[in-house]
Parts: sequence; structure tokens; C-alpha cells
Amino acid sequence: MAKNKKKSASKKKEKAQRAGTLDEALTHVLKHAASALRSRMSEELRPLDLSAAQHSCLELLGRSPGLSSSDLARGAFVSRQSMNLVLRGLQERDLVTRPDVAPQGRALPTRLTPHGREVLNAANTVARAVEKRMILAVPEKRRVRFRADLAACAAALSPGE
Repeated sequence: MAKNKKKSASKKKEKAQRAGTLDEALTHVLKHAASALRSRMSEELRPLDLSAAQHSCLELLGRSPGLSSSDLARGAFVSRQSMNLVLRGLQERDLVTRPDVAPQGRALPTRLTPHGREVLNAANTVARAVEKRMILAVPEKRRVRFRADLAACAAALSPGE
């Protein structure tokens, strides 16, 4: 009986160590932070009737008018199919406009409408508040370095690097 308890305690300790390793894995921590950010962002954007993906789309168009659906999908980290649904919803609300026929090639350039710009400005206020809440967890003197380190990590794994 004592031998079984010892074995059981050893297995529990081993399992706890494996779980601890998972919690310490950088990919797990990054995924957890990204998931928490996306969840909070979606929750805070809900009163504006926007999802995080819709906000990302509007924000990308605010910076670079005329992007195609594929460009927007890459920039918002969603599939092309998902972006088509996002764009359809934004068009129905008169937040973006796209021509019926591509001016050249197959890509339909997307642009914000004046109403879309207003909604984007309101959404950016919400998004910056969420980001501020998140970054407050990092001591002020380390924030610039933290951002730079995250950017360096992304750049190290980007194509062509």
C-alpha cells in the first residue's frame, strides 16, 4: 500500500512538472496573452457592435486605404474566407465600400466610408484603453524595451529574415 502511494505521489509530481513546463513555454505564454487580449478587445468593442477582427480590418484600412480582401486577411490574422464575412458585415453597415468590379486584376480595393472613419475613431479609443490596461502590467521603465523585444521576436521569424 505504501509503495502505491509513493508511486502515485511520484506520478503527480511528474505531471505537475510537465504542466509547469507548459506554463513556462514561451509559445504558450504568447498564445495566452494574445487570446486574453483578443477576448478583452472583443468584449470592450461589443457596445460598438464590432468584433476584434472587424476592428483590425477598419484599422488596416484607416492606415492603408484600398487594400484587397487578401491583404486585409493577412493583416488581421484571419483566413480569406473569414475576411470576406467581415467585409460583408462592414459593407452592410456602410462602414466600408468596395467596387462591384475590380478596376484591374481581381482584387477589389476596400475603403472606409465617412461613417466607417467615425466608428474606427471610437473603436481606437476603446482599443487603446485595453492596450493600456495590458501594458500597465509591465513596469514603466521596461515598456519601451518590452515592445522592442516583441517586435524583434516577430521579425526573427518573419519570412525573409
